[in-house]
Amino acid sequence: MSILRLGAGFALLYASTAAAAEIPLKDFARHPQYESVKISPDGQYIAADAVVDNRRILAMLRLEDMKAVSVAPRGEEVVDFEWVGPQRLMYQVGAPVGGLERPVPTGELYFVNADGSGNDILFGYRAGKQEVGSHIKSVKPERASAFLIDTLRNDDDNILVYAYNWDTTVENSPPTVYKFDVKDGSKKKLFISPLREVSGFLADNAGNVRFAYGQNADTTWQVMYRDKEGGDWETVFDGKTSSGRAIPLSYDSDDKTVYWTCQPEGKIGGLCTWSAQERTLKPVWTSTDVELSALIRDFDDVKVVGVKSYPGRAALNLIDKKSAMIETLTALMQQLPGEDVTITSVSKDGNRAIVAVHSDVNPGEFFLFDRQSKKLRALLRSVEGLPADKLATMEPVKLKSRDGLNLYGYLTRPLGQEQAKNLPLVVFVHGGPFHVRDYWEYNPDVQVLASRGYAVLQVNFRGSAGYGAGFEVAGYREWGGKMQDDVTDATQWAIEQGIADPKRICIYGGSYGGYAAVMGAVREPDLYQCAIGSVGVYDLRLLYSRGGLQRQVSGRNFLDKTLGNDPQMLASRSPITQLDKIKAKLMIIVGGQDEIVLPVHGESLHNALEKRGVKHEWLYQRTEAHGFYDEKNLEDMYAKMLAFLDASIGKKP
Repeated sequence: MSILRLGAGFALLYASTAAAAEIPLKDFARHPQYESVKISPDGQYIAADAVVDNRRILAMLRLEDMKAVSVAPRGEEVVDFEWVGPQRLMYQVGAPVGGLERPVPTGELYFVNADGSGNDILFGYRAGKQEVGSHIKSVKPERASAFLIDTLRNDDDNILVYAYNWDTTVENSPPTVYKFDVKDGSKKKLFISPLREVSGFLADNAGNVRFAYGQNADTTWQVMYRDKEGGDWETVFDGKTSSGRAIPLSYDSDDKTVYWTCQPEGKIGGLCTWSAQERTLKPVWTSTDVELSALIRDFDDVKVVGVKSYPGRAALNLIDKKSAMIETLTALMQQLPGEDVTITSVSKDGNRAIVAVHSDVNPGEFFLFDRQSKKLRALLRSVEGLPADKLATMEPVKLKSRDGLNLYGYLTRPLGQEQAKNLPLVVFVHGGPFHVRDYWEYNPDVQVLASRGYAVLQVNFRGSAGYGAGFEVAGYREWGGKMQDDVTDATQWAIEQGIADPKRICIYGGSYGGYAAVMGAVREPDLYQCAIGSVGVYDLRLLYSRGGLQRQVSGRNFLDKTLGNDPQMLASRSPITQLDKIKAKLMIIVGGQDEIVLPVHGESLHNALEKRGVKHEWLYQRTEAHGFYDEKNLEDMYAKMLAFLDASIGKKP
């Protein structure tokens, strides 16, 4: 029976009940309460990043009684942490920076004991100034940023770090590698990196740094190796002559075999072994769909026993199916069906482990696993108030682009409408566009839209990470070209499948996704009824004159390679030069502190639309940056987006 034929009182009751059933937007806007949980090497404590009063702090809990000690840096947030001794923890803090929506590390190294004592800054520009209550007098401030290489599993007193000096640019000064004392901050210089711009180093199980890898100023990938401490470095992989981006990931327990990412001929991704004697990459796992996402190690935290990948949902790929870790993961996945199960950290004796569980409808839960009893003990939940039975499921999809490429993505339909057709659709385009992809996971933007009646389609267009070097290269210089065509093809697929109502489709994204949203309205004026561009690029020419990348040689080379530098082409693929082609309703979202995509992009677009008398929604938040971070601002953004969508494509036929 239609609701229009019911009595007015019952209709009002029905409407109020439906509204009450909706998850409040503030619940979707909340920061995860816990994002990472790690067990101490002695198995007696856990550490977690916890949100208190809208700030992320460090919490340490004794497992025996769950008694907690917290560390709350003054005016800053904890952004990362790692156990570096049986009961000694290193953590880093972040300050708000206009380039990102979240605080970024200041480059300092803080250390604290599991009981809260010994809380010291031992490296950085404030070291020795006792802001945290340090009793260490010998540590001197340094204008430098340090990054962890290895915790040195068999050395409770030291770690390996590399540091960039602030007084010289990265292009002129390669980083220095140190052995660093975690108790008093003293350090021993080991060597200066053979590469100026380093993505990472790899040490063997004895703590000797053997590999350095990174991207040269000309954007080619290079891996260097030395056979002993103090030995000469040699290039063992050069991206000029080989396809793919091979990365040394881990030494096996024999300290001779090294596991690398690789892309064997005819494959998309792979894991290969390499030795200094043979110097060849030998595949032990390959895929025709995706690259590996992570290694899986045994309970000794050394031996590699499997690979995790994401062809759609998470996949466990076995290398040693008889290992204790694989047997345990298999049992846990049977116990927790439909979840992505990961063992994130293990005590040194291998008897206790932290198990992280998440899915498309589960933002994350953390458990303690005891190997002797084989029991799970619930510890912490990432987000409260989001019951799985009220969230929409995400379905992996596969389709073909117009030129024959396999495209993978995800479709989320509103709860209770999993088989429904002719739905209002939001095409949600990820940022990047390179080195980024969409995954099968809880996504608050997706869930907000689905909770209010919209289907959501995500597609990993060419250029996206995880699908091999050829797929990435296929996206080079295709801003507004074939990358945009892939998004269009995915939209057309949703129409052809009967999923989307062709007269109720909106395109939305942030950063590159913001560009793709507005460019989609330019390229396909009759396909999209509305477009939402958040912190987007709207004038490609400005990336060469008003952006961070162009300030360094490597950044300019990256732009030349992936974007192109022909002024006429850049203008022709910039939305701001083609506004007369747009028929869709527009909403533009800008963060006033954005240093990655400068606010001038959104401001110029806003002014150009006003000059033409084109009505559009304008959301400018002065204090936000490259993506809204403050919970209240994010809740407000969601509310305004939904109002715009309801007015543009309506969630009901």
